[in-house]
Amino acid sequence: MAGPLEGIRVLDLTSVVLGPYATQMLGDMGADVIKIEPPQGDVTRSNGPQRNPNMSGLFLNLNRNKRSVCLDLKSAGGKHALMKLLKGADVFIHNMRAAAVRRLGLDAESVRKANPRLVYCSAYGFSERGPYAGRPAYDDVIQAVSGLAHLQSLAGTPRFMNTTIADKVVGLYLVGAALAALVRRGRTGRGETIEVPMFECMTSFVLAEHLMAANFEPPMGPAGYGRIMGRRPYRTSDGSIVVLPYNLAQWQSMFKLVDRASLITDPRFSTETDISANFAELGGILDEAMSVRSTSEWTVLLKENDLPGIHVNSLDEVLMDPHLAEIGFFSFPDHPTEGKLRVPGSPVSFEEAPAGNRLPAPNMGEHTIEVLKEAGMAAAEIEQLLHQGAAYDRRFKDAEKIASQ
Repeated sequence: MAGPLEGIRVLDLTSVVLGPYATQMLGDMGADVIKIEPPQGDVTRSNGPQRNPNMSGLFLNLNRNKRSVCLDLKSAGGKHALMKLLKGADVFIHNMRAAAVRRLGLDAESVRKANPRLVYCSAYGFSERGPYAGRPAYDDVIQAVSGLAHLQSLAGTPRFMNTTIADKVVGLYLVGAALAALVRRGRTGRGETIEVPMFECMTSFVLAEHLMAANFEPPMGPAGYGRIMGRRPYRTSDGSIVVLPYNLAQWQSMFKLVDRASLITDPRFSTETDISANFAELGGILDEAMSVRSTSEWTVLLKENDLPGIHVNSLDEVLMDPHLAEIGFFSFPDHPTEGKLRVPGSPVSFEEAPAGNRLPAPNMGEHTIEVLKEAGMAAAEIEQLLHQGAAYDRRFKDAEKIASQ
């Protein structure tokens, strides 16, 4: 059964994490994602463990459900081939800086002349409307400038979160924007030009809860949600656990559970506003109380009392988590060239048009001939591109075989 985006073709000119993560989600939902790579391939192909050259674990986990086409877009032949593909595309996504896109002649105005119905998406560091426009940006840069790194520094220097959160969050913004534009096109028949800048997206993301007192003008106090910044896992007698009562009723249940029922009438904790104001004191109380029982004992008690809390998994423990095992979150397919893999499933489920793992991550240029043929290019024309180096297909050996490839 096909996914909900069956029939939608995405031209993916992205690399690293942000763009590939977004386009993989579109592919999981059934879109035909054509990954356009330069002759050297996506930089993440060689980043990290790999059984074979250019097929790293990072690349494999960000590029399933895509077909790879290798084109040299600096050559006339490669550019011509891309324009052929654009005419049949629904969505065009890139994460190059605006100046580089203009040099290639792939800016929104030029590309949408060839296909007015196209949804054109640009994802880069900073909006073109501000003074930071055109500056290079990766996840670390955006974590820093958006305030996220500072939030990790309760005591000490700013720190990065140990995940490429900016890349992945902005990837989610990108997916949502592209889908919204496709819905609008379905009503109006018109395409769209979309800018998805990392700085602005992550500022919106961080300030959703941390604007707080600065939401008022003039500010009623400094920005920041103290309750969030003060939370942490608690030590048990044999490990760590997270527990986070949120509303007043949950805190009153927790007070009883840790034999601190007297706190229910304590004026410091009599309302949810009081609890937020005195959250640091509550942290100290829980530090002491949680240490008297084991993680498994607390897990049972929290579940019995319907309180939010759970054990702390390491990354390796996540891979073996019984909940994920029960729902079949990971599959273990045999990749045509890379052997058996562990592949995370799509976290979103559709009852009538399920998302899923249809295609393994492609080898570099694996589908160049196939996709260019679908665009209407003749075998002789494709052969010329391959011989010129304007295109690359790993399966191409000689001129006699191209017609059958």
